[in-house]
Amino acid sequence: MTHRRRYWLVKSEPDTFSIDDLARAPRQATCWDGVRNYQARNFMREMAVGDRVLFYHSNADPPAVVGSAEVVKTAYPDDTQFDKRSNHYDATSTRDDPRWDMIDLKYREKFPTSLPLDRLRQEPRLKGMVLLRKGSRLSVQPVSEAEWRVVTQLAGSGKG
Repeated sequence: MTHRRRYWLVKSEPDTFSIDDLARAPRQATCWDGVRNYQARNFMREMAVGDRVLFYHSNADPPAVVGSAEVVKTAYPDDTQFDKRSNHYDATSTRDDPRWDMIDLKYREKFPTSLPLDRLRQEPRLKGMVLLRKGSRLSVQPVSEAEWRVVTQLAGSGKG
């Protein structure tokens, strides 16, 4: 059975890890670790190789969708949960029963035009987008195929 591609959005603070950092990573890929919200973790567990990801700079001026990535490795235990020196350490998680997962992402592109949150809110075709819902703070969230097409079109994506 063939997997039907799905679409997602991940948030990162650009001072912590930006789209440019992903582009500079070895092989332009990295693990996406440190997620400590159960719903966001569960979304990561649904991700499959080949799924597309919008890269969103949160806590930025302005916050914006800035590029895209692709899932290249499905969910596996997040090593930071076991590292006592990590700010993502979780004393209740064990190697026999890990609580938190990570995925691997590969850079696809930095958009020619960043899409600030305010611009996304002005687009009627995005009115149902999870990112735009009041109180939506998840760092990993689903995006519909239609929303993906609208965002990549508005951003001038060459890889849609």
